[in-house]
Amino acid sequence: MLQIPVKQAASTLDILLREVAKGQDVVIIGTDGSAYKLTVLPRTPEPLFGSAKGQVNIGPDFDQPVEGFEEYVL
Repeated sequence: MLQIPVKQAASTLDILLREVAKGQDVVIIGTDGSAYKLTVLPRTPEPLFGSAKGQVNIGPDFDQPVEGFEEYVL
C-alpha cells in the first residue's frame, strides 16, 4: 500500500492513478491526518443500439383503450 501526503499527491495524481489502475492500493494522507483511499470503479458497458432486437413484443391490442380509464382520456 502506497501512502502519500496530500501536497505530493496533488502534483503526482496522474502517476497515482496509473498505479491504482495496476491494482496498487494508494492512500492519500490529509494535513489533518485523515486518510483517503483511491480506488477503481467498474465501468458500465455502453448500451448497444438494437441489442434487444427480438426480445420485446408489443401485443396487437397495445393502442386500444384500457377499460375503466375512460374518464382520464382527453
